[in-house]
Amino acid sequence: MEPARSRNPYLKALASPGALRFSAAGFIGRMQISMFGLGTVLLISSLTGRYGLAGAVAAAGAVGYALVSPLVARLADRSGQRAVLRLLMRLFAAATAALISGAQARAPAWALLASSGLAGAATPQLGSMVRARWSALLAGSELLHAAFSLESVADEVIFVAGPVLVTLLATEAYPASGIAVAAATCVAGTLLLAAQRATEPSGHPGDPVPGAGRRARGHLLPARGLVTLAPVYVFFGAMLAAIDLATVDFAAEHGHKPLAGLILGGYALGSAAGGLWYGSRAWRVPLRRRFALTLCTAAAGTATFWTMPGLAALAAVMFISGLALSPMLITGFSLIEQQAPAARLTEGMAWLTSEISVGTAAGSAAVGQVIDAGGTRWGYAFAAACGTGAALACMTGLTQLTVPSPPPPLPAPTLRRNRPAAQAHRASTCLGILAARNSSPCSAASSRRLSSPLPPSPATHRLGICRPPTSSRRWPVQTLARNRSRTRTQNRLICT
Repeated sequence: MEPARSRNPYLKALASPGALRFSAAGFIGRMQISMFGLGTVLLISSLTGRYGLAGAVAAAGAVGYALVSPLVARLADRSGQRAVLRLLMRLFAAATAALISGAQARAPAWALLASSGLAGAATPQLGSMVRARWSALLAGSELLHAAFSLESVADEVIFVAGPVLVTLLATEAYPASGIAVAAATCVAGTLLLAAQRATEPSGHPGDPVPGAGRRARGHLLPARGLVTLAPVYVFFGAMLAAIDLATVDFAAEHGHKPLAGLILGGYALGSAAGGLWYGSRAWRVPLRRRFALTLCTAAAGTATFWTMPGLAALAAVMFISGLALSPMLITGFSLIEQQAPAARLTEGMAWLTSEISVGTAAGSAAVGQVIDAGGTRWGYAFAAACGTGAALACMTGLTQLTVPSPPPPLPAPTLRRNRPAAQAHRASTCLGILAARNSSPCSAASSRRLSSPLPPSPATHRLGICRPPTSSRRWPVQTLARNRSRTRTQNRLICT
């Protein structure tokens, strides 16, 4: 077990203190992101028979989430996750209860829209908060790449299992049971995450917005890369929404509408497989190049969907194209983690998820009109156009995605820790020099008061070399005493 753990980066990351607990809590709490909107549509459509109203109410929740989530994430960065999550859960539970009771009581449309919008605004940014905990726990470690990959794979599992679960509950049990279970998982996972104080990143209540002076106070975005990533993720969300609706219509045209869920599940399964492979490798290519490459690969795969002749070919191509989705998302979050300061890290990641929500809402409204007017092929063409727009936006702003290189390690702490060893080495060196001097001919002659021609020069005496005899004149006693004093002084200078 221990050798396998040392080789597997995912097991090593989860073995970090508290990592498994907060990752599991975040997974439970995020289950609702693929269940709440669909559960709302199933609830209202089954009780009122009005799909237009059901779609509008679900869109109100998505808009509320997209508008408020960056502000909530900024508040979590400054005040701490625990205080923010506990307040959000009170609002979320109350708004969800109002939505369910209003739908069952046939409340006016404005009441349903308001309650859904409030529930969406109170939905916590668990994905960003969990990634912020990973960043604080594994700061500077190579395992952070694997941890982000693990969270992206968890998102794909949620999008595969969530719609199936909520559909079964709403159609086989009770119309309100789907959205009720989604809300229950959100509340339970959020409270579990808030209870884990040991891994919570410290708040930054007094940290100003990065920069200086009036210009710094005007900064809205926590990372400069969001200038490029924000439009890219809006296009990306619209592309995903178009693929979902076009696939449902494509399967209905071929007489196998229930297979649409399996085809979309294969798309998510390919994304999960790509994320697992991507996270298990150590990459030398810069982040911005990896992001551009994976994004262009996903866009190129989407451009082939409209040419597929049948469901089997579409399922195979979508699985292969999905291999690039999770690596692209992982790289995007890694770019924000490298650029955003610690005081605004959760906010930076929340911007990405909110932009996907904006793109999903806008793409769903637009592609529905396109499919009604031109059919399924034009729906996939719309998805390809969104993918192309994302790639062009990325290439245009690629210079904004550079990350600062890590500073070289400072040797001062190492020298301070090894000071006793350095002193011992210095002492041994001095002793070696003194021993060499004592064994030199000059020192021996001086100590025995032997006769010698002339006093050695300072340079030759420092090296322990004597001049050859040039005279028979002997040294006086005073000269030998001066030489001994000079030798002791030089030894003290060398050793200090």
